[in-house]
Amino acid sequence: MQVFSLFFSFLFILLVISCSDAFTRNDFPEDFLFGAATSAYQWEGAVDEDGRTPSVWDTFSHTTNLGNGDIACDGYHKYKEDVKLMAEMGLEAFRFSISWTRLIPNGRGPINPKGLLFYKNLIKELRNNGIEPHVTLYHYDLPQTFEDEYGGWINSKIIEDFTDFADVCFREFGDDVKLWTTINEATIFAISSYSEGFAPPGHCSSSTFFNCSTGNSSTEPYIAGHNMLLAHASASKLYKLKYKKKQRGSIGFSIYAFGLTPYSNSKEDEIATQRAKAFLFGWMLKPLVFGDYPDEMKRILGSRLPVFSEEESELVKGSSEFIGLIHYVTVYVKNSSPTPSLFPSRHDFFTDMGGETIFMGNSTFLEWDPIPWGLERVLEYIKQTYNNPPVYILENGKPMIHGSTLHDTPRIEYIQGYIGAVLNAIKNGSDTRGYFVWSMFDVYELLSGYMYSYGMYYVNFSDPGLKRSPKLSSSWYTGFLNGTVDVDPQAITRLESNI
Repeated sequence: MQVFSLFFSFLFILLVISCSDAFTRNDFPEDFLFGAATSAYQWEGAVDEDGRTPSVWDTFSHTTNLGNGDIACDGYHKYKEDVKLMAEMGLEAFRFSISWTRLIPNGRGPINPKGLLFYKNLIKELRNNGIEPHVTLYHYDLPQTFEDEYGGWINSKIIEDFTDFADVCFREFGDDVKLWTTINEATIFAISSYSEGFAPPGHCSSSTFFNCSTGNSSTEPYIAGHNMLLAHASASKLYKLKYKKKQRGSIGFSIYAFGLTPYSNSKEDEIATQRAKAFLFGWMLKPLVFGDYPDEMKRILGSRLPVFSEEESELVKGSSEFIGLIHYVTVYVKNSSPTPSLFPSRHDFFTDMGGETIFMGNSTFLEWDPIPWGLERVLEYIKQTYNNPPVYILENGKPMIHGSTLHDTPRIEYIQGYIGAVLNAIKNGSDTRGYFVWSMFDVYELLSGYMYSYGMYYVNFSDPGLKRSPKLSSSWYTGFLNGTVDVDPQAITRLESNI
C-alpha cells in the first residue's frame, strides 16, 4: 500500500506542476551537473573499523546529546547498494568527502590500505554507473592527533599537513576524480567551530551563555579562516603543478552562503547588510579573487585579522577554479547597536559584523521556508562582485522531522523552487555549473543528530539493516532528471508569494 500511495501522490504533483511553459532538465546546459551530497562522518559509519582512527568530530559528537556517527547510514558497508539507488534515480553526480583518518590513520605517514581500497571501490562503482564523483577533502573531520598535537586549524602547521593529505588523494584518486573541493563551507566552519563552539572541535570564549572548554572567539575564527585559505591555496598550487595536466580536473573552495536582505528600508539596515556581505562572502571570496580581505573587516578587526604577505596574497589569489556554495536560508539583516550590559562584552564573529540575522517567513533554525530568490540574489551578487566565477551549489535542501512522512511534498516544493532560481541565474549570465541536493539519504546531522533529516531516501536507524525507503522527493527528482517531470515557474512564483 505504501508504494501505491507514494505513486498516486507523485502523479498528483506531476499533474499540478506540469504546464506548457514549464522548464525541464533539458533547459539547463548539457554539461550542467545535477547530483546529491553527503559527507564521510555522516554517511559511512564504521568509525573504528579497518584502521580508521578518531577525528575531532568523533570526539565532539560524544560530548553532545545529539547522538553520533559511529554507525550513521553504514555507507562503508552499504555503498554498492546506495550507488545502485543513485543510478536508478538517474543521479549525474555524487558529492562525498574522504575521511582523513580512514585514509591516513595518523594524519600523516603510512596510508591505510583498507581505507584506500574503500574509496577506490566507491569511486569505481560511481564511475561504472555513469555518476561523476565530486570529492570534498575536508568536511569537519580533522584527525584528533593534530588537534592534540598543535591545535589544528588555528596553527599554521595545518597547511603542510593538509597539503600532504591532498597530495595523497590527488595521486590515488585523481585519474577518476575531476572535481575537487578542498574545504567544506569554510566560512560557517570557522564561525561555528571557533567563534560559537557548536561544531567540532568546539572552541569559543566562554560566557554567560557559552561554555567552551577552550578557545578565543575574538581571534580564533579569523586565524582558522586564514589558515584554511592558505591550506587551500597550497593544495591548489600542488594540484596545478603536479597533477592537472594529466588528470585535467578542477579544484575549488566552498563557503556557506546565506541569502541576505535588509530588515527594513532604513539606511542603517542597508549598511548592515552590505557589511554582512563583506563578512560572510568577502571574508573568503575577496582573497580568492583579489588577494586580500575586505576593507570593512580590516577596519573593524584591526590587528585581530591576520595579514597576507605579498607572497601569500599571490598564492591565494586565483587559487580556486570554482566556488562551491552551501545555501539553505535567506535571512533579514538588522543593524545591531551596542547596548549597556552588566556582563563583559563578548567579541565574536557576529558582534564584529554588527548585524543581527533574523530568519524570514515562518522559518526556524531547523525548519525553513523556501525562498528561492535569496539564492538567485546570491548568485547575481557573486557574478557582479567577484568576476562571475564558475559556481556549484554543493548543498541545498529542506529538513523535516525524521520519520514523519514519506510524502515529503514540502521538500519537493523547496527543491523545485531552488532549481528554478538556479536556472534564472544562469539565464541572467551566472556561470553556475551544478546543483546538489542535501542529501541523498537521511544521515547523521551536525545540528540535530537524527531528529531532523534532509534525505530523499528514508533510513530506518532502528533497523539493524538500516533499510532505505524512497520518499516522494526521490521519485520527483528521478522524474526531473529523466525528463518526465516539468517544473512550472508559476508554481514557484505562487510559492514565493505565499511566504
